[in-house]
Amino acid sequence: MNDKENKRAQRKNEHIELAVSHPAVEMSSFDDVRFVHQSIPTIDLEDVNLSTTVGPLTFQTPIYINAMTGGSERAAMINEQLAIVARETQVAMAVGSMHAALMEPGAAKSYSVARKQNPDGMIFANVGADVTVDLALRAVEMITADALQIHVNAPQELVMPEGNRQFSAWLSNIEAIVRRSPVPVIIKEVGFGLSTETFSELAAIGVKIVDISGRGGTNFIHIENERRDLRDMTYLKGWGQTTVESLLESSAYPELDILASGGIRHPLDAMKCYALGAKAVGMSRTMLLLIEEQGTAGAIDYINTFKEHLKMIALMLGARSLTEIKKKSIVLTPELISWQQQRGLK
Repeated sequence: MNDKENKRAQRKNEHIELAVSHPAVEMSSFDDVRFVHQSIPTIDLEDVNLSTTVGPLTFQTPIYINAMTGGSERAAMINEQLAIVARETQVAMAVGSMHAALMEPGAAKSYSVARKQNPDGMIFANVGADVTVDLALRAVEMITADALQIHVNAPQELVMPEGNRQFSAWLSNIEAIVRRSPVPVIIKEVGFGLSTETFSELAAIGVKIVDISGRGGTNFIHIENERRDLRDMTYLKGWGQTTVESLLESSAYPELDILASGGIRHPLDAMKCYALGAKAVGMSRTMLLLIEEQGTAGAIDYINTFKEHLKMIALMLGARSLTEIKKKSIVLTPELISWQQQRGLK
C-alpha cells in the first residue's frame, strides 16, 4: 500500500472512530410532530403491509441500511457484517463512498464484500457528485448495484482539511450520470437536509429519487472539525435543515420519491417520516453501533423488532399501508408551523 492509499485508509478509519464516538443528539425535530390517537382500531395486525416501491425498486419493508464506509480493512469487515444483516433481514443496503476503490483498485474488496455476502440482495453503490460518468458506472459494475447513490456533501468537504473546493460542475455532472446510468440514481445528502430550491434543481435535470438525510443524526461538520488542528469550525455544527424540515420542504415535489434519513431513533420516528411523505427510511450510525457492540446477531434482532413495531404503530393509526399512513392526522409544534409559513410551504 502506497502513501496515498495509507492516508485514504487512515481517513476512513478516523471517520469510523469519530462516528462511533459521536455525541448524542440532545433534541430531535421528530418530537415536534405528533400523531392523533384513535381509540378503536379498524384493522388486524395481519392486515398491515408496509411494502413500498421506490422508482422501479420494491422494498418489502420501508427501511434500509444507509451508506457508511469502505476503503480500509476495518471498513471491509463492517461492510461484510452489514451485508449479512441486510441478507438475513431482507432490507436494502448502501455501501459508503466508493472513491477509494475507483482511485485505488486494491480497495475494491472493501465494497465488493457486500455483494459477496448478499448475492441476491438490494445493494446501492455510492459516489460523489464530482466523479466522471465512466467512474460512476464502474462503481455500479463493481458491486452489481441495484441503484446508485450520488452523495452531495459540500459542508463536509469544506470543513475537511483535505476536502474538495470546487463544486460548480456538480449539477451538470449529476445530470450526465442520471442520463447514462443503467440503474436508478438516488441523490443523497449526508446530514444537512435539502431545500425546495434543491428539489427544484434536481427535478429539472431528471432526478427521480432523493434521500434527504437531514440534520439530526451523524454530523459530518463535527467529524471533520475534529480532524482539524484548531477545531475552529465548531460554530457550524447546527448547519442545515433537519429531517422533518426537509420533508416539509419536499411537499411541493410529489413527483419525486423521497427517502428519509438523519437521526431516526426508533420506529415512531420512521412512521412520522412516512406520514410526511417518505417512502422508506435509512439508518447508518445506529447500525454501526449495533455491529460494534452486539455483532450481526444484535443488529438482526434490532431490525426484525423494528419491522414488527412499525406494524404495531400502523395498526394504532388504522393504516394498512404507507399510502394510508400519509392520510392520517398529525399535529406540528409552532416552530414547525413557523418554518412552513416563512418558507411558503403547504
